[in-house]
Amino acid sequence: MSGFTNIQTTAVPLPMEDIDTDQIIPARFLKSTSKLGFGENLFRDWRYNAAHEKIDGFILNNETYKGEILVAGRNFGCGSSREHAAWAIGDYGFKVVISSFFADIFKNNALNNGILPITVDQEVLHRIFTAIEENPKTTFDVSLTHQTLTVEGGKIHITFDIDPFKKECLINGMDTIDYLISKRAVIEKFQQQHIVY
Repeated sequence: MSGFTNIQTTAVPLPMEDIDTDQIIPARFLKSTSKLGFGENLFRDWRYNAAHEKIDGFILNNETYKGEILVAGRNFGCGSSREHAAWAIGDYGFKVVISSFFADIFKNNALNNGILPITVDQEVLHRIFTAIEENPKTTFDVSLTHQTLTVEGGKIHITFDIDPFKKECLINGMDTIDYLISKRAVIEKFQQQHIVY
């Protein structure tokens, strides 16, 4: 997992509500235990038809929209708790997902896999979709350090909340296990001082 403090990029709009994890990554692709390769099947049934041909109307097949941010409608990541949904989003290349509401399990899975979910209110989300519609090259500046999201040089500027521990992990590119390993010396010192064999 690679850490980050700031991201400057364009965004891909997906203005649909209640996108569940089975739509993000269909169940038939969950056999692998490696996180690699899931990106090619992100939104598989929306991106490709039964003949495995790209569906022209779907946003990820439109070369106009690119970037490391996915902007989605309310209640993103609902449904089953599969962590593979976060794997697919990250493997595709998204580092940030913006929505007005995330399912709790998806939000935690995203944070544990190096993806920053940013929650904005519904009015701000609408303004973001409008900005991208008017100009697909609209730039987004995400500062994890300062917990700010700025769109098009200040047209939209908000702060967002994030758990301090998750923030530290994202900045340093660590998951929970990596974090514990990084504290090994401290843990061993505590063990030597407090545990009697």
